[in-house]
Amino acid sequence: MNKHHYVAIMAGGIGSRFWPMSRTDYPKQFLDILGTGKTLIQQTYERYHKLVPLENIYIVTAQEYVTIVKEQIPGIADENILAEPSRKNTAPCIAYIAFKLLNKDPDALMIAAPADNLILETDEFVKTAKKALDFVDSINALVTIGIKPTYPNTGYGYIQYDTTEAAPDLYKVKTFTEKPNEELAKTFIASGDFLWNAGIFTWKVKNILSAFEKYLPEIYEAFASEKDKFNTAEEKEAIETIYPQCTNISVDFGVMEKADNVYLIPASFGWSDLGTWNSAWENKEKDYFGNAVVGKKVMAVDAKNCIVHVPDNKLVLLQGLDEFIVVDTKDVLLICKKDKEQEIKDYVAEVKRNMGEKYL
Repeated sequence: MNKHHYVAIMAGGIGSRFWPMSRTDYPKQFLDILGTGKTLIQQTYERYHKLVPLENIYIVTAQEYVTIVKEQIPGIADENILAEPSRKNTAPCIAYIAFKLLNKDPDALMIAAPADNLILETDEFVKTAKKALDFVDSINALVTIGIKPTYPNTGYGYIQYDTTEAAPDLYKVKTFTEKPNEELAKTFIASGDFLWNAGIFTWKVKNILSAFEKYLPEIYEAFASEKDKFNTAEEKEAIETIYPQCTNISVDFGVMEKADNVYLIPASFGWSDLGTWNSAWENKEKDYFGNAVVGKKVMAVDAKNCIVHVPDNKLVLLQGLDEFIVVDTKDVLLICKKDKEQEIKDYVAEVKRNMGEKYL
């Protein structure tokens, strides 16, 4: 393992489309959505340990989740947990870890990745990640990973790329498109030069910071003005000063869509961003009738193609349901058509308006 290789796991999101399991105080990255025995962040941490030393894995999360991170990742050093004072999307998150690493190791290369991706073929993923690290070590490039689409998913971002190789298995990126409608997604798939955006990025730390300086100068200056305090006792105070100055913006929109040195590696390693209940259904083992069940006492009668997540100690009998999401928690029961899953965020907003924040 190379001592200059680092991983930043981004674990600050709320995951509202996995409501009611995913809550503001305990979001989906800390849950065992598929009933595997390990939470998503635990799986992600173990996956990256195959790539870099444990001391080179950092977790960037919200201040209120630091205790949960320590519970789920025993032994992680305090200095490897970066606590954000507010949610400002992925650009400030990445600027934070990049400035911290530059202060520590000017030769640092970094992978930035979500905590809640599902990756089934770890060995194949590690090969792809090593390929990305090797490429950015030799050229000023920002690399992302693209996944061959299998259907017109409207919840994923899409990347269009030049199909002429710029290097072995690497291609220049042409455009990014966020969550298209179904008709446009079908057009993308038919064209053959669009891939799903996995949201996993690789770069030299100094090169991503140069890109911030060019494309997000306000965020860059906010961090640069306090950079000497990173990796000191004054870091927390510095971050409290910096974050209110930062725009709420993703690194995709703020940097990747604007930069002219973005490259893509097409890959296939059993990836899902596990962003919705339907994606959980797709990746969970199913019974003869297509039902994916987490819960030890579920009986399905004339029910098919449902995703069911209920407590082990509760008997649940489903009759006549077809293509439904059924999720039962201690205080919320959700029964929702699978084709309405993208609207769960709207339902959560309606719950907040009518019931307050108790159920969020």
